[in-house]
Amino acid sequence: MAKLYVVGIGPGGREDMTFRAVNAVKNSQVIVGYTPYIEYLEELVEGKEIISTGMKGELERCKAAIESVKNGKDTAIVSTGDAGLYGMAGPILEMATDIDVEIVPGVTAAFSAAGELGSPIMHDFCSISLSDLLTPWELIEKRIEKASEADFVITIYNPRSRGRKKHIEKAVEIMLKHKLPSTPVGIVKNSGRSGQKQFITTLDDIDYERIDMLSVLIVGNSKTYVENGHMITPRGYHL
Repeated sequence: MAKLYVVGIGPGGREDMTFRAVNAVKNSQVIVGYTPYIEYLEELVEGKEIISTGMKGELERCKAAIESVKNGKDTAIVSTGDAGLYGMAGPILEMATDIDVEIVPGVTAAFSAAGELGSPIMHDFCSISLSDLLTPWELIEKRIEKASEADFVITIYNPRSRGRKKHIEKAVEIMLKHKLPSTPVGIVKNSGRSGQKQFITTLDDIDYERIDMLSVLIVGNSKTYVENGHMITPRGYHL
């Protein structure tokens, strides 16, 4: 029986992939994904059947991957980061009820960006996407409010697009109700990829023009500090 692999390829593709993810792609006859994601795989997809779509083609890709497996071909559908976090694992499992599915985890952008910034995610944290395409903005605001009130480190995905330039500003406004203005904020663009850039600033001094959909923000908790260019959230050990 053919198998469907739902693969997280990390934020940067080939160099960030786990051995398990590499093997899943190698073992597949068909690779399905958003066109730029497939390009990240480089030589791993040479000679394979490729099914790719553009933006907002997630469900189309899932259907194509499931159909490929039903036609007897081992298939990998790929997502950047981790397939189970804003990736394809959920819709595949909702849609594929009669085929063999294996979820292959990957390195999410939050952890990739954290490693580039230092150690900002050393204690309890949450991730919140500011995209309101699938989640009502009122619910996103509520999540930001509660996470800030609870002093979580907060990772912000999809912070600013052409059509959502003010969402990140509103999110910061909410966080400032519960977090100090001096709270460190790490901004990483193109984490794990060519053109990577990173900045460490404070919650009250964010340059919003530096932020886009390729950026990840990590907002510290009340104990987070910056030392020697590293953003550090103490775990609580007595050093």
